[in-house]
Amino acid sequence: MRLVVEAADYDEAVAFYRDVLGAPEELFVDSGDGARVTILDVGRATLELSTPEQVTLIDTAEVGRRVSPRLRVAFEVADVATTTDELAAAGAEVIAPPTRTPWDSLNARLAAPADLQLTLFQELS
Repeated sequence: MRLVVEAADYDEAVAFYRDVLGAPEELFVDSGDGARVTILDVGRATLELSTPEQVTLIDTAEVGRRVSPRLRVAFEVADVATTTDELAAAGAEVIAPPTRTPWDSLNARLAAPADLQLTLFQELS
């Protein structure tokens, strides 16, 4: 699966996800006249379909209130606290700091470039 995101500030988004988050670049194409695409390897993808009630439950556990947009992107990382600090230093807004969830993971929520809301998660068990 490939998630395609239109980024108004393309250079900022590429620098954030490739250089700070560390997603390796698979392909870059410059078609001219400003038309560019960078494909990053972010690991395997799953499609999580949730009811509004489940989204509210997740938001309440991670953030303390309902904040999710219709689409949220989750990245598994080795160290949520460090990655949260790195992404915040690179311009992401921390919505909720690393929080232990009822399903035994450490999750943080951020507003990131390309108008994406991110969950960073680290499995604890």
